[in-house]
Amino acid sequence: MDTEERLAVFLDYENLALGAREHLGGMQFDFGPIADALAVRGRVVVRRAYADWSYFDEDRRALTRHQVELIEMPQRMGASRKNAADIKMVVDAIEMAFEREYISTFVMCTGDSDFSPLVHKLRELNKRVIGVGVENSTSRLLPAACDEFLFYDRLEGVDVPDEADVPRARQKSGTSRGRSRVKAAPAAPAEAPAAGQAAAPAEAAAGAASEEAPAATTTEPEAATVAPASGRGRRRKTAMPVPEPVEAEVADDAELEVPVDEDADEAPSGEEPTMEVRVAQTLADLQASTSGAVTASMLKRTLVRKDPTFSESDYGFRTFGEFLRFLADRGFVELAPGPATGDPVVALPEQPDTEHAFGLLRSVVEESGGSAQLSGLKNMLRKRRPDFSEKALGYRGFLQFCKAAAASGAVGLAWDDDADDYLVTVA
Repeated sequence: MDTEERLAVFLDYENLALGAREHLGGMQFDFGPIADALAVRGRVVVRRAYADWSYFDEDRRALTRHQVELIEMPQRMGASRKNAADIKMVVDAIEMAFEREYISTFVMCTGDSDFSPLVHKLRELNKRVIGVGVENSTSRLLPAACDEFLFYDRLEGVDVPDEADVPRARQKSGTSRGRSRVKAAPAAPAEAPAAGQAAAPAEAAAGAASEEAPAATTTEPEAATVAPASGRGRRRKTAMPVPEPVEAEVADDAELEVPVDEDADEAPSGEEPTMEVRVAQTLADLQASTSGAVTASMLKRTLVRKDPTFSESDYGFRTFGEFLRFLADRGFVELAPGPATGDPVVALPEQPDTEHAFGLLRSVVEESGGSAQLSGLKNMLRKRRPDFSEKALGYRGFLQFCKAAAASGAVGLAWDDDADDYLVTVA
């Protein structure tokens, strides 16, 4: 009997994107950490995101790479369409609950308490409900209604910028969305003062609307006075007219400067995490989300969910068991007899305490010649310890972990203007 959970994912994208930008230091929402977290909980068969995508051009491309179906809900129809995307999302979820009985779990990615009745109804229909939302923009009512709730900022792969360093990032970018909006503004004509009022919904909705023209010149403080927050992180739902984006100008993206997050610690584009790191991260997620032991077959099935092209033969091994024995010999995983022959139980070694982790950081910096830039340092740590995770030690981001290590005297940490990055040194 097939007991594999089948998941349907619904994203209230406007709520998530605005929540990440406003409460996570201006960072851009990334669906990747959510996809990884759900891969260990079952097989995702439906991925849908709802928004007016003319305001989220770059986000639309990223979601497409994750095979997310984009449901278009235009807002520029001559009148405000308040909650149009929410209503469509509720209708689709209820319809799917009745028509597709094989879907056992519904994943509602939103922090809006308006979806609480939907969650209750899905549970009445014997469906399991997982919620996902940005912690500071999620209503207190929603997590209690779900069977499980994942805060986006606590997921592995989401490195929340330290609050003390957010002003530096915004000063370098000009706005919370990055350089692209600043470079687009000078190209717009300075006249048409009436467009200033219409700029507020677009400013709150997304940075993509800034490529429109005059509306992009409105600053964030001005927009905030016109369109105050509603208390649920959903600023665009106002009675104001919404400006019309110009789709024809989207092709000029190549001329815009790509925003850079100085606090990002993940591998840069083009540098994939090593296989040892991918196995360790997946195994840690499985151990956290399942009550029983993790077997080799369960681990491989989850790895294939994350990357359908995965094959141990690409790394020179004939079988997955041989690959696991290789990792066990290097101390990356531990193997024990499983419920079936050839299907051992796989576990991670005991996580080091904080002081041991600080010592590991110091030794890695010493091997780098006594100093290392923050960007890329986490990848160097994981080459020594693939299961390293600052979140498992109670830190929200890698920068916070390094600051704690500096406070303990294990390393030194200072901003280097020449490198435009933090420099970690041996204290």
